[in-house]
Amino acid sequence: MASLAIIGGTGLTTLKNLEIEHRQVMQTPFGEPSGPITHGRIKGKAVVFLPRHGTGHTIPPHRVNYRANLWALQAIGVRRVIAVAAVGGIRRDMAPARIVFPDQIIDYTWSRQHTFFERDNEPVVHIDFTRPYCDELRDRLIAAAAAAGIDAIEEATYGATQGPRLETAAEVDRMARDGCDIVGMTGMPEAALARELELCYATCAVVANWAAGRDGQSIAMEEIEQNLVQGMQQVRTLLEEAIPGL
Repeated sequence: MASLAIIGGTGLTTLKNLEIEHRQVMQTPFGEPSGPITHGRIKGKAVVFLPRHGTGHTIPPHRVNYRANLWALQAIGVRRVIAVAAVGGIRRDMAPARIVFPDQIIDYTWSRQHTFFERDNEPVVHIDFTRPYCDELRDRLIAAAAAAGIDAIEEATYGATQGPRLETAAEVDRMARDGCDIVGMTGMPEAALARELELCYATCAVVANWAAGRDGQSIAMEEIEQNLVQGMQQVRTLLEEAIPGL
């Protein structure tokens, strides 16, 4: 049984270095996950893979069933989750194709199903979210990146926006004033739901483009795709280095 899961974001709908063993269709009390859970091995280590946006990348960020995804992973015995995400770079060193391991998050999303604790007559539960990512898993990923020769950024604040549209330049300026270093659309409520389920969760973010207004140019989808190809290849190298030690 695999205790480690990889959630793939934009640019990582499949894992080319995953030796597939079988796929599992899950039903949960919160509806269907984004797709079947793929069981397999990387470097001999059992892992499961779930594409956040579906196998055909058809689910927009605000419609991802985050609760079903996390509940399904926990139900099959997963205890650690590496969440891969494409983001925009705000801080000047967050250049396209860089790998970033955020350590903080600011939530700008709304109207998403963001907690498991909302049923009638259940006691109120307040999780400690001071440090939203699992330090143990972050440290493992940071060490693996160094061992693989990947020039990764070890600390950053992730600003989670609603999507699916990209942000305005003024919104990105506000986020920079708030202390955000990167911007994405899937960081929340995924991280909080993982904490509610007591999963060790960390994000590996790939900078796909400069956030709106950061480089004075309009955002070109072709450039995003090119940057993601380069960045996701680094992610695959990182996973091959990190997973055997997990």
